[in-house]
Amino acid sequence: MQQIDEIMLKFINEFGYQSATQMFLRISSGKKLRSKLLLKIASPNQKAFTLCAIIELIHLASLLHDDVIDDANTRRGEPSINALFGTKNAIMLGDILYSKGFFELSKFEPKIAQVVSDAVSKLSIGELMDVELSVFFNTDKEKYMQMIYNKTAVLIEASAICGALLAGKDEQKFSIYGKNLGLAFQIIDDVLDITQDSKTLGKPALNDFVEGKMTLPYIYLYENLNDSDKDKLRSLYKKELDSTQISWLRQKFDSTGSIQKAVNLARELGVEALDCIKEYQDAELENIIISMIDREF
Repeated sequence: MQQIDEIMLKFINEFGYQSATQMFLRISSGKKLRSKLLLKIASPNQKAFTLCAIIELIHLASLLHDDVIDDANTRRGEPSINALFGTKNAIMLGDILYSKGFFELSKFEPKIAQVVSDAVSKLSIGELMDVELSVFFNTDKEKYMQMIYNKTAVLIEASAICGALLAGKDEQKFSIYGKNLGLAFQIIDDVLDITQDSKTLGKPALNDFVEGKMTLPYIYLYENLNDSDKDKLRSLYKKELDSTQISWLRQKFDSTGSIQKAVNLARELGVEALDCIKEYQDAELENIIISMIDREF
């Protein structure tokens, strides 16, 4: 991962603009799930490292814009770029990362460039869908699933496809693996927003609901409530929750099994993902799925 960080920094340093470099260095680099996935599918080499750096630049750009949209002051437990330098600088830094990523991507063979470019277009659509779904109390599971596919899963899927293309493996099978991994990853992330405390999350617990995001556990919860409790859930939407309201929510999640139902769907997606690549007998790719899903919530 250090080599990927070095390539990314080299890309930004090529502009020769110290302000951009200083802001870039304040971004929390994260776990690089997409790079790890690509490198586990393809053999680690300079070409693969460079492609990983491009994908990570694009991913970071999307997070910068996402934090501006959400008015988020933290990212991975650290101050967000918009909190440190203002929204205008965060947006422009995101644009720089996007543009540089596409410039470097243009040096790759057309198939890889097309896969990543198409994913980034869908990612932007996913951001727009997320904003639109936050306007009203969404109870449509299919709209949620389409949004998280575009916003989260599509770039993970593209990373898996690119790894397969570099390694000469079946891109369709790895497309399903990457897509399902991305969907399961977002579902589990949405579950953790409810089950984990603020210190563990690096942001306020139950923050999604306060921000107007009807994630899968809340959709399942709504489906399993009586009419009176449905009205109460609607009344709490986009509200700062006090301890009594938080306690009510947690009790309803427990009594309806809504969180477990969401986890079960993530597990089903994981099983399908592993089934698609079973011929490769890759223990590391199996462990990515298993470690993400098979844990205490």
